[in-house]
Amino acid sequence: MLVQHFLEESTGRRPWKVGLICDGQRLTNGELEDEQGNRVGPGQTGELVVRGRHVMRGNWGDEEATRQRFRPGPLPGERLCYTGDLFSMDEEGFFYFVARRADIIECRGEQVAPKEVENVLYSPKGVAEAAVAGVPDPIQGQAIKSFVVTDGKEMTEARVLAHCRRHLEDLLVPKDVVLCKELLKTASGKSKKSDLQ
Repeated sequence: MLVQHFLEESTGRRPWKVGLICDGQRLTNGELEDEQGNRVGPGQTGELVVRGRHVMRGNWGDEEATRQRFRPGPLPGERLCYTGDLFSMDEEGFFYFVARRADIIECRGEQVAPKEVENVLYSPKGVAEAAVAGVPDPIQGQAIKSFVVTDGKEMTEARVLAHCRRHLEDLLVPKDVVLCKELLKTASGKSKKSDLQ
């Protein structure tokens, strides 16, 4: 996705800020919107909407995806790109990636960003890779299920769950842990969430 090219890991005071650099200039034409199309401010989460000459005009050969992602803007002939990426913004206007909208887990009436859980799953020694997905649950709506690749040492499902219970609030603790030899990846090297069940 367009926004992923702008992500940069920083070791300064803004870890995981969005670089938002385009042709050597800071990109200032991005904004965040809630599900009703209202602009959101600092400390809130919304979908990143971008405009400008650098933004592609649509999805090649996919008119339905183009209609969903690229919508008319307030200026004549303008098209806005609704990225599908959720971000928050600080008081100085720097954006921080939260999650892909499609990856959000609806658990017990709350929205859970997989990244929150995955960050904790990566922290104990013995975990090489981790991914989280929402799976259907008759009581919770969706339950959090984690998939963990270990380095072959003493990591077990019980140890992963115990670690999560120590470091996550109850809502975020996975219902199930699956130890895997590998995680399927997309062409860009990211965990293939659609195949996690």
